[in-house]
Amino acid sequence: MPRVCYIDADDKCHEIDVDSGYSLMEGAYNHQLKGMLAECGGAAACGTCHSYVDADWLDRLPVTEDLEEAMLCAVPGRRSNSRLACQIRVTEDLDGIILRIADNQSG
Repeated sequence: MPRVCYIDADDKCHEIDVDSGYSLMEGAYNHQLKGMLAECGGAAACGTCHSYVDADWLDRLPVTEDLEEAMLCAVPGRRSNSRLACQIRVTEDLDGIILRIADNQSG
């Protein structure tokens, strides 16, 4: 089972095993990690799962689709490594990925 390091606002890494096929958002939300609000339930319609992917992992992710790109344009604090965690499905290839949860309560 792939392991994900979710870094919260306090810079604490929560290492969580996430079943393949689940989204990175579901992994964090199911463990009630602070900042992962996931208000739309994974439809890429709210931006409250906005996260920053560690640079070493960006090339391993699927490309950003138009719907995700449109939502990322509206989130505060967007960076070059911003992604919506609901749009990234966990696979064995992502074992060890590092994801910093953005401040999804502002804006």
